[in-house]
Amino acid sequence: MCYVVIGLIVVVMSTATPSRPSASPSPAACDAPLPAVSRPAPAPAAAAPAARRRPALDWRVRFAGLSLIWGFSFLLIKVGTDGFAPFQVTFGRLLFGTLVLAVAMAVKRERLPRGRRTWLHLTVAAFFLNAAPFSLFAYAELTIPSTLAGICNATSPLWGMALSMVALSEDRPTRRRVAGLGLGFLGVLTVLGAWQGFHGLDAKGTAMALLASLCYPVGWIYVRRTLAGSGHSSLSLIGPQLGVATLQLALVTPLFAGFPSSFPMVPLLAVAALGALGTGLAVLVQYGLVNEVGPTTAQMVTYFIPVIATTAGVAVLGESLSWNTPVGAAVVLAGAALTQSRPRARAKGRARAQ
Repeated sequence: MCYVVIGLIVVVMSTATPSRPSASPSPAACDAPLPAVSRPAPAPAAAAPAARRRPALDWRVRFAGLSLIWGFSFLLIKVGTDGFAPFQVTFGRLLFGTLVLAVAMAVKRERLPRGRRTWLHLTVAAFFLNAAPFSLFAYAELTIPSTLAGICNATSPLWGMALSMVALSEDRPTRRRVAGLGLGFLGVLTVLGAWQGFHGLDAKGTAMALLASLCYPVGWIYVRRTLAGSGHSSLSLIGPQLGVATLQLALVTPLFAGFPSSFPMVPLLAVAALGALGTGLAVLVQYGLVNEVGPTTAQMVTYFIPVIATTAGVAVLGESLSWNTPVGAAVVLAGAALTQSRPRARAKGRARAQ
């Protein structure tokens, strides 16, 4: 297992693009990509280096890898909870993810942020973007299939757009966005089988998964309000944030879950992969894609995660799948795409201005 983790770190160092300071950092280390409300502002053309090192792998290959990693995360959570308590799974995930980012920070010689206020903001961000949603998904998958958890995760852009319309003055509601929200939540009702009275679903587990997806945009908006323009690079914020989240779980886990009495191999490997791949490696690849192809293209990974999560749950875990699950998921993704789209007239106007 150690050799696997070391190999993954080597891959990261050879494929991720060098991090650079962003005017609007979003240290989100999660199963959902950067939302529209926290896109990093592009660096001025004059600040761009004359010669830029090209990644060893094409961005399309890394995009596909990121989709697979995040899509399989929900399967790994399910396997991990077969041998460990949910809080133990989350703690292990955060621990392995933090180790990967710590190595990346050391290699790139990134410094820890200074200032008590910055660390206070990172503590709040760690709770909403890591500790809370990771734990909620782990508890949810005790009673719901991983396929449903993956689809619930896809509702994050919908929650984010709804919240940003209220919390961020620059995100004004438009007909297209409102239509996207309505369509997306109609898809959620389709997935849950509302016309059947939600028959066969565990209400508590489903509510936890939806609450987990709501935590992400709450954290994103908080980060945008408090850490945007701080001058720190993305990596110098993500690493400490994940470390703080690990400390949060280190305090909570012994109180509610105790210490593992045994360490079964398959669940342990699942937790290690969930942390090293689904949290540490995925974040590095994500921000490399954002720097190279921009947040609009990078965030399209959102539309592949539930598809891969559903395929993995059915093919590997043998989870059942009724017609309303893929149909509802498609409606959810269509609604999310509408909320993220921009009118053509505005796009053309910006192009002319440039």
